[in-house]
Amino acid sequence: MAAPLPPNATIGIVGGGQLGRMSAMAAARLGYRCHILTPEEDSPASQVSARTFLGDYEDQALLRAFAESVDVVTFEFENVSAEGLDLLQSIRPVRPSPNVLRISQDRVVEKTFLNDAGVATASWLEIKSRAALHAAVARVGLPGLLKTTRGGYDGKGQAMLRSVCDLNDMWEEMAPKPLILEALVKFEREISVIVARGLDGRAVAFDPVENRHRDGILDLTLAPAPITPETAANATRVALKVADALDLVGVLAVEMFVLADGGVLVNEIAPRPHNSGHWTIDACPASQFEMHIRAVAGLPLPPAVRHSDAVMKNLVGPEEVAQWPAILGTPGLVPHLYGKAEARPGRKMGHVTTLYPLGTLSVD
Repeated sequence: MAAPLPPNATIGIVGGGQLGRMSAMAAARLGYRCHILTPEEDSPASQVSARTFLGDYEDQALLRAFAESVDVVTFEFENVSAEGLDLLQSIRPVRPSPNVLRISQDRVVEKTFLNDAGVATASWLEIKSRAALHAAVARVGLPGLLKTTRGGYDGKGQAMLRSVCDLNDMWEEMAPKPLILEALVKFEREISVIVARGLDGRAVAFDPVENRHRDGILDLTLAPAPITPETAANATRVALKVADALDLVGVLAVEMFVLADGGVLVNEIAPRPHNSGHWTIDACPASQFEMHIRAVAGLPLPPAVRHSDAVMKNLVGPEEVAQWPAILGTPGLVPHLYGKAEARPGRKMGHVTTLYPLGTLSVD
């Protein structure tokens, strides 16, 4: 096993968004510097990092210069080039590996991987043609979710199919192709589990949380999820199983549906810090971001425990970020703003966390 990074080493983060920003802040707390690779000027992560390499994720000369300036590389979102990570990995360790990124980037590859690992998901079929879409609907049924296999997030790249009359129009509108059709799951709530796994294969998991969405974007996270201990234990087992199957080094979010009988189906995985883990900054001795940096740097992982229950509220778009002065003036609210210059509709501008005594959030 590789030796841990010494203090004052440099971690390279591919991506300049808020996840990179909060990761860089956690890295600084542990005595590390961060360099950012991003096409975005004045990105949230750049504002708190030692150096930024500005340019395209597939610029080979830029990738080489970036890699040679750091000791280890990680990434903060999935819509980056796996081939670019391959080049980085030829120069410095990349954690999680480019292969993990490839699995999470493509819904067909992801679902196949999960099912092959013995992890249950909703029924699904890959769609490569208009005729295949009609055949898939006959097998999976309606209503169903039609999604792009790559590139979708925060509700983008997906559409609800309710009638066979929708099929031809949706086939024309959805891009890029191929697509994937997923059966619509009747679930009681959506949850996620954040897992951290180190170089030594040791993994820890934060308590499952409930996620409530609005317009396809995460609105609220309740920590812990108001589910039974049996469901929580099962969800945690599933998340740890996925992390082991990936041979993950870093942090992984496993999003799941909770069914009426307490069972769980995995919806998606994200091999990096996740919006539904932001509550850990304020409610846990070691946040998801510290866990990620520890894993990437080869440091020991502490227990993933919380000292408080929490509710995290995203601040999305100009209307919600306009509440910032009131939030700052309200006792008990813990504010986080990401440093984004423009508040566009649907854009995550920050979040606010409210802490409660342990045991406050319980089963409904």
